[in-house]
Amino acid sequence: MKRKTRKARFVSAVYSVSEAGELLGISRNSAYAAARDGSLPVIKVGRLLKVPKAVLDKMLGAVA
Repeated sequence: MKRKTRKARFVSAVYSVSEAGELLGISRNSAYAAARDGSLPVIKVGRLLKVPKAVLDKMLGAVA
């Protein structure tokens, strides 16, 4: 009998810049430009740029 393995499920607290751009309805290049000029807040992890979900949700809530 085979065992069913369960993968740990977790909810990430960050978005990639591309994912954030998609949620904002802008292109990937525009999202990276916004991250570069500071209008999209990011956390730098090594070479990776991550957008905190709480901050993006707050930004989207302010627009709605």
